[in-house]
Amino acid sequence: MDINKLLKQQQAFFNSNSTKNIAFRIEQLKKIESLLRSNEALLYEAIYEDFGKSEFETYVTELALVYHELANFIKNIGKWSKKQSVSTGFVNWPGKSYVIPEPLGNVLVIGAWNYPYQLSLLPAITALAAGNTVVLKPSELPKKTSEVMVNLINNNFPSDYFCVVEGGVEETTALLKHCFDKIFFTGSTAVGKIIYKAAAENLTPVTLELGGKSPTFVMADADIKMTAKRMVWAKFLNAGQTCVAPDYVLVEKAIETELLEAIKAEITKHYNSDSIEDNYLQIINTANYERLVKLLNTDNIYFGGQTNSENRFISPSILHQVTFEDEVMQDEIFGPILPVIAFTNLDDAIKKVKERPKPLSCYIYSKNKKTINKILHEVSFGGGAVNDSLMHLSNSHLPFGGVGLSGIGAYHGKTGFDTFTHQKSILQKPFWLEPNLKYAPYSDFKLKIIKWLMG
Repeated sequence: MDINKLLKQQQAFFNSNSTKNIAFRIEQLKKIESLLRSNEALLYEAIYEDFGKSEFETYVTELALVYHELANFIKNIGKWSKKQSVSTGFVNWPGKSYVIPEPLGNVLVIGAWNYPYQLSLLPAITALAAGNTVVLKPSELPKKTSEVMVNLINNNFPSDYFCVVEGGVEETTALLKHCFDKIFFTGSTAVGKIIYKAAAENLTPVTLELGGKSPTFVMADADIKMTAKRMVWAKFLNAGQTCVAPDYVLVEKAIETELLEAIKAEITKHYNSDSIEDNYLQIINTANYERLVKLLNTDNIYFGGQTNSENRFISPSILHQVTFEDEVMQDEIFGPILPVIAFTNLDDAIKKVKERPKPLSCYIYSKNKKTINKILHEVSFGGGAVNDSLMHLSNSHLPFGGVGLSGIGAYHGKTGFDTFTHQKSILQKPFWLEPNLKYAPYSDFKLKIIKWLMG
């Protein structure tokens, strides 16, 4: 595909002002929803072929979120796109001030492989809702899902408005050489740095949705059974290949054994041999499988540890007696391995977390408001939950994004609309009056009045 030609076509279409029309945007969003719903069988088949993801899990963790956001945008973009009046102040009287939300222009969305529909389509749909044109580059690792998105989108939308470009590193590198008005990337911190550097050449604004080692604090007063239930679901969903999954657990020493046994019981209950094929996924490829297997080469396995290279299977696994110096604690795990670290002093545990890069998420299980507020106040992270895990991203009223090395910017709901929108500030004044305060000759009296007006 000729990227230069494609981008020029998208620039021309954007400059025609067609995408600024709210009725046009709503029509396109409804068309996307209709295409997805009428082709769900193809979407399910493709993702199952890529890494064994079931229809249930695909709908719950991918399509449901996309449908929810589509409905949210269709309902609200008319309101969000209206000019917003703001205070003008005495210094500009008589006059009025307002902000005009306008689309940025031509957007490049680079999706991730772990939730290939959600993490490609959701930011792309958000950019379209804000009135932009979009080039979508899905991950090449889940090949079938990439193919189905190409067929659905490129066969039903003009390329000068919405186009999917397939390929790997070479194609992504080629895309990044061009000047977009916005780049949105979901993936690893290492690749995020490459994206950021490339964008800087053209001063292109970026949103980077990255990752990190997201901690879970479990205090002695927590409901252990419910904590284990919610945490096991969040950790082993998608076989642990989730950027906001609990990466490791910090548990008060007094309840360490009780928590370990509760986690073991939950895994046994939900991921037994009879149901694991329907309730569990493969690791995406051989490289990631082998990386994870190396982390299991340890004497610290409390439960699990079974592997099968033929179908890239790693059972839900718990590690105990882990330290922050162990290999499993050096980088984001991104797989079905859960290290558990016991602590006796909360301040020491918080200090250990703060010594590391700021995580994308943090989870706290406790009934003590003082303890909860202490962790929320002292630990910097993108977003999280108290007495739950993962579910914060299902609320479109909560901005989703990282901080520091876990990301730049946020999206979901109105926050996502704003991410792909420029807020154009306007001061409008009439001709009939113009005080002489700001004009020469200057005087102490004029300065005194200006100081009073501007406070």
